[in-house]
Amino acid sequence: MQQRKAKVVWGGVESAAAQEIPAMAMARNGSWPEAEGAPEHSPVPRKKRLALDEKRWNTVVNVMLIAFVMAVPPVIVVYAWGGIAPTVWIAAAKAQLRRGSGDGSFPYARSPPDKLLGGLLPDGLDERSCRSRYESSMYNRKPARRPSPHLIAKLRRHEELQRRCGPNTDAYSRAVQQLRAGKSVDSPECKYVVSISHRGLGNRILAAASAFLYAVLTDRALLVDPSNEMDELFCEPFPGTTWLLPRRDFPLASYTNFSIDTAESYGNMLKNKVLSADVPTTATQLPAFVYLHLDHDYGDEDKMFFCDDDQRLLSNVQWLVMRTDMYTVTGLFLVTAFQEELDMLFPERDAVFHHLARYLFHPPNHVWGLVTRYYRAYLARAELRLGVQLRHFDSWAQQSPIVLRQITSCLWREKLLPEVLDTEEHSMPMPGGGARTTAVLVTSLQSWYYERIKGMYWDHATATGEDVSVHQPSHEGNQEYGKKSHDERAWAEMYLLSLCDVLVTSGWSTFGYVAQGLGGMTPWVLHKPTNVTSPPDPPCFWDMSMEPCFHAPHAYDCKLKRGADTGKMVPHVRNCEDVSWGLKLVDTKLYKA
Repeated sequence: MQQRKAKVVWGGVESAAAQEIPAMAMARNGSWPEAEGAPEHSPVPRKKRLALDEKRWNTVVNVMLIAFVMAVPPVIVVYAWGGIAPTVWIAAAKAQLRRGSGDGSFPYARSPPDKLLGGLLPDGLDERSCRSRYESSMYNRKPARRPSPHLIAKLRRHEELQRRCGPNTDAYSRAVQQLRAGKSVDSPECKYVVSISHRGLGNRILAAASAFLYAVLTDRALLVDPSNEMDELFCEPFPGTTWLLPRRDFPLASYTNFSIDTAESYGNMLKNKVLSADVPTTATQLPAFVYLHLDHDYGDEDKMFFCDDDQRLLSNVQWLVMRTDMYTVTGLFLVTAFQEELDMLFPERDAVFHHLARYLFHPPNHVWGLVTRYYRAYLARAELRLGVQLRHFDSWAQQSPIVLRQITSCLWREKLLPEVLDTEEHSMPMPGGGARTTAVLVTSLQSWYYERIKGMYWDHATATGEDVSVHQPSHEGNQEYGKKSHDERAWAEMYLLSLCDVLVTSGWSTFGYVAQGLGGMTPWVLHKPTNVTSPPDPPCFWDMSMEPCFHAPHAYDCKLKRGADTGKMVPHVRNCEDVSWGLKLVDTKLYKA
């Protein structure tokens, strides 16, 4: 029999694709399935004899699969730069065995789920007010990284600090009075870092995680600015207290407008000789607060924040107000004073954000409903779930056949999806009595790429006989700041991507960074397209770790007091591949430069 040739199919969706399944209809109007609208996750009724036959055949197939998986060592692909990529189909087979064929009890596992995530989460919080906190482990079938015992103990101690120093306590009231009076206190009872919330949701999540780790390292209570729906998009992470700053009584009324020009910024106070890390300073000489401008446009003096002498000076200031739109955690690993503690907290350096995000960020019930309804309706039954996160910063790339070719080239070259046939003939079904099913979740502000990828797999059979379905929850058109419904959908889609088995993201995108960290996945990353006539070659790369990239790091050796390549100072901090001057944490056991 002559082997059929797979053909690359570019272009639009044919007319038959207009008769879309519900997912496409929803994507057109940007809506989500309602609570009652999602189909139930249960097998289609069959006649008893057919059901028995199917059960017998599935048992045989499962036995064969179990024998194969047990006999063959775990398969990995080692690339030239040292990264390790999981073999997709082995992972999918194992996931199918864990679920069991026709398991109508999903999402509940046959064994009790690890609702505390290995001790990462505190026990005893109200489950009804925040269902996602303890239910998330039921939906993620990937093995998660285990937090270190030191991290677990540190988090419990920090929760106690938050309860002792947080809003509605005597210690907080005294600290606010001292701030209002403009007084600096020697050995204050409690110290604080206030995280300003701005820019897109991905930026806000990375900023809050960065501020939290800094608070943990410096024994400060974290207070998050409730602006931009930060008070409505996340459950409270700390038991018995709030992490939200009470804006009404906060003395620094204009703190959300602080910028690089603010006189109280650390950089400006260094520049104007108000403060100096080289001169001994008493408590009475310190200001009541210092503004830390760590945004992408920060200056050289602001970047002194990442030096040991400057950290010693800042440790005596009771109130710090931090603005950043980046993942500054990577820079903290270059501060010598923090390194020993960070080594104990995170022995796996590529899982720092993974632990921080799963501890801090839990969708409230409304957003969790968006996640779970869509998951059950369109993703749960697939043997493989592939997430494709598309973010294009140039207008020409938002609807480009060249970029479409880049996306499909990545998916096919890396064997993430099967190619399609150029004939009308159906492919042969796969052994085992049924085709493998793959669900592709596309997230993008536009629907153009989704419609063409979906049309491609609807109009053409796959070369392998697999069944591929393509889904997009929403397409908002443009990123909208400060719009609650927009941020709720964005948060739900980040979480849905984190529940996929394999992830393809767009370079530079904080949206993708959050999804890969939550899900504990090192992604394939699409190069940022720069040529309007031809796609990048190669179209994508396997990232060196699942950590976010610190987009605008300092380039300074604090000890030698001169410029330096901070991507070469310690083995576990390397330059990013999507942003070449950025910095990323890596696990040196898995990654070799």
